[in-house]
Amino acid sequence: MINEPAITIRNARRDDVAAIVAMLADDHLGRARERIEDPLPAVYFAAFEAIVRDPNLTLVVAEQAGRVVGCLQLCILPGLSSQGASRALVEDVRVASDRRSRGIGEQLLQWAIGQARERRCKLIELLTHHSRVDAQRFYERLGFERSHVGMTIRF
Repeated sequence: MINEPAITIRNARRDDVAAIVAMLADDHLGRARERIEDPLPAVYFAAFEAIVRDPNLTLVVAEQAGRVVGCLQLCILPGLSSQGASRALVEDVRVASDRRSRGIGEQLLQWAIGQARERRCKLIELLTHHSRVDAQRFYERLGFERSHVGMTIRF
């Protein structure tokens, strides 16, 4: 196996937004939700700024040889349930299609798990679409268990 450049997980920067949106759009579900245009619609940058300002939200990227090859958002949710426990919610996990099956997603999730522990969360959870069977197997391999039924209302 060829040695590949190391992966660095770092906070996302404004100039990463286009690469992140491209990864979010790179499947059958994302194509219907995202707008890949040049220039990128301003709503993405407004959302990025809102994430950066919120101390309970962290958007990170996986960078390899100067290229953004993965991302995820970690949300820390304070709550009253479970004796005032906080929980971590992982959102928007993506790896560039040409970099999948190389451990990048696992590194991102291990980072998120470590952050959730460091922030004293009682659990970490995520949602994945029922059609993403490969992603479900991946999450189970990392120790996530099926536990809830997700419900959605789209506006």
